[in-house]
Amino acid sequence: MSQTARSVPDVSAPDARRWRALVFIALAQLMVVLDATIVNIALPSAQQDLGISDGNRQWVVTAYALAFGGLLLFGGRIADLWGRKRAFVIGLAGFAAASALGGAAQSGAMMFGARALQGVFGALLAPAALSLLAVMFTDAKERAKAFGIYGAIAGGGGAVGFILGGFLTEYLDWRWTFFVNIPFALVAAAGAYFVIREPEGGRNRSPLDIPGVILSTLGLVSLVYGFTRAESDGWGDSLTVGLFVASAVLLLAFVVTESRIKAPLLPLRVVTDRNRGGVYLSLGLAVIAMFGTFLFLTYYLQVVKGYSPVKTGFAFLPMIAGMITGSTQIGARLMTRVPARLLMGPGFLVAATGMFLLARLEIGSSYASLVLPAMLLLGLGMGTAFMPAMSLATHGVQPRDAGVASAMVNTSQQVGGAIGTALLNTVASSATASYIKDHIATAASKPQRQLVQLQGMVHGYANAIWFAVGILVVAATAALTLVNAGRPGAGRVSGQGTGDGEGIEDEGVEDEVHVPVVAH
Repeated sequence: MSQTARSVPDVSAPDARRWRALVFIALAQLMVVLDATIVNIALPSAQQDLGISDGNRQWVVTAYALAFGGLLLFGGRIADLWGRKRAFVIGLAGFAAASALGGAAQSGAMMFGARALQGVFGALLAPAALSLLAVMFTDAKERAKAFGIYGAIAGGGGAVGFILGGFLTEYLDWRWTFFVNIPFALVAAAGAYFVIREPEGGRNRSPLDIPGVILSTLGLVSLVYGFTRAESDGWGDSLTVGLFVASAVLLLAFVVTESRIKAPLLPLRVVTDRNRGGVYLSLGLAVIAMFGTFLFLTYYLQVVKGYSPVKTGFAFLPMIAGMITGSTQIGARLMTRVPARLLMGPGFLVAATGMFLLARLEIGSSYASLVLPAMLLLGLGMGTAFMPAMSLATHGVQPRDAGVASAMVNTSQQVGGAIGTALLNTVASSATASYIKDHIATAASKPQRQLVQLQGMVHGYANAIWFAVGILVVAATAALTLVNAGRPGAGRVSGQGTGDGEGIEDEGVEDEVHVPVVAH
């Protein structure tokens, strides 16, 4: 422990290096979010080079999703146990090594292994990054600004991945979509090592809950893999159904176990708090809507409109601009003045309006008059909603629970992404198949048949996007009804956050923001 940490007399004094630390935390978050989309752009080239079959190519994405989604709770608990700084740095170093392995892959199996390792180390560093923010920024206005930056990166980084992935694949080589992570990770790890101060008193040194680790990991892996299988093999497939049943049994056993043991992996007080529960639910629902739409728009622009990977990436820029504006200019400015639900609910409804425009997609739709305004609204709404959601998710937790509370944010996003991709793709595929079946008989020539195929594809996307509109409306409703925190104040709490989150329920306290502050 540093001399500074031993000699701080005022427990409420903010960390002097917190803004420099934010740079490296944001860089790490950008790397993780980029990686989720950048590899998708490179996948066709990598598949051809490594001789991966069409049936196995999904494992490039699935191996990462399973490891990342399945191990997040464990990663959050390790961050609480080892210390967030240590977990963050180790996670970054491991992610860099796994990325090097992926870039050097000589076979499909080597690629799948590298992606799984990326997921393992991502599950360690992602909760550590968010919980570091939670314990370093204690002033309400500063916290709003910090989470605004973090939320903009979390929301917009995926679209940046399309641009970067397109450039690297088109002008260099698909392997650079892996190698590009290495400088990101090393700079963030070195910066974190020298700048971030591990707060004293924030570790949870209770014994590791091994049954909880096993049950949660197997339960989440079964759930994520079930949705992945549903997308490729159908919802009625026996293995798919078996995975869902196994997931339900394992997760139920996990909840029962956590309620009975002394030192649980996931203290139920973290998720049963009304505000945090509302955040996890609404965030997960919003991500279900967003993930599928990202995929549909990418295919629409490339396959239907004929955009190159680079042009497709640039086409997503308005969404990034909207997210940055929503997070830093709307969310961050209003977070200390209005209740979080009045940012999250309207934010999701604005995003739903953008999605409503996209539901009108046709083959001849203009990018400027339809796609552009839809993307702006999607980004603006999501940015406004994500920023207070990220902040509120760690409000009121004890410092020793900050890692696992942060992990739940990432878990809701990962599971939401898996559900969204499978669910909306299934809806789109079914609608496309039905449209083509009804119209192909009238297509006499090859060009006419190709036109029907494209019309069917766009018809499928539009049908799925209608589902996404409904899901975003449900997310807004969940935020408005469940998230019940009062107007945050501009002051700093000088005591510890409450362990059960009660401090942010309606107690008539309107001028105080309950954030976790660590005794140094």
